[in-house]
Amino acid sequence: MKTVHEVSKIAGVSVRTLHHYDAIGLLKPTKVTPAGYRLYDESALRRLQTILLFRELRFPLKDIKKMVDQPDFDQMAALKDQIRLLELQREHLDRLIAFARKLERNGGNKVDFSAFDHSEYDRYAEEAKERWGGTDAYKEYVSRAEHQPEDRKENAAQGLMAIFAKFGKVKHQNPSSDEAQALVKELQQFITDNFYTCTPQILAGLGQMYIGDERFRKNINQAGGEGTAEFAAKAIEIYTTGK
Repeated sequence: MKTVHEVSKIAGVSVRTLHHYDAIGLLKPTKVTPAGYRLYDESALRRLQTILLFRELRFPLKDIKKMVDQPDFDQMAALKDQIRLLELQREHLDRLIAFARKLERNGGNKVDFSAFDHSEYDRYAEEAKERWGGTDAYKEYVSRAEHQPEDRKENAAQGLMAIFAKFGKVKHQNPSSDEAQALVKELQQFITDNFYTCTPQILAGLGQMYIGDERFRKNINQAGGEGTAEFAAKAIEIYTTGK
């Protein structure tokens, strides 16, 4: 765990910025001590890393929050988009440098605005926002959450963990076993009934997230015992790919 001041130093952001991220729900500390100190674990730091990459790419905070809070957000797939946007940003800077040098050579007399064209970058950025912040699943999740009482949300969360506890009881079996595959089907239906329509594609993404995101891995393993997250992810992979 790192304190807010330690995170500020290693990430190059101000403590005030981290407090703001906390206030708007973009980056909540993993734990707050009785004395009021904010503490951040590795999972929170990875989320901050994703946030800062999007900030470098000029994404508004509200758009970033919408994307990273999405239930089926895939950090690695989003990273590919971030890399492409950074490459486009570099290409744009290269054009600007070449343009400025050309102006220097001809005394700044030629009028040319082509180097200022952001259209390709803007188009790709909008596609990324749509991909990670505007899916039907996310919209459905938000719509349901707005109308659900807190006790129902809590019951849904507990029900989800109860299914992972069942996964834990059969994790000694082959993930392709009838019992494991039946649990994947139960999980998919539970998510559809309580959160959003869980398509096979979304389910596959969730399986990767269960082992790729330390927060999910930790919670799932707490429910079913060590190794449950990996077992559930493998069972989901078999269920969605048939392999």
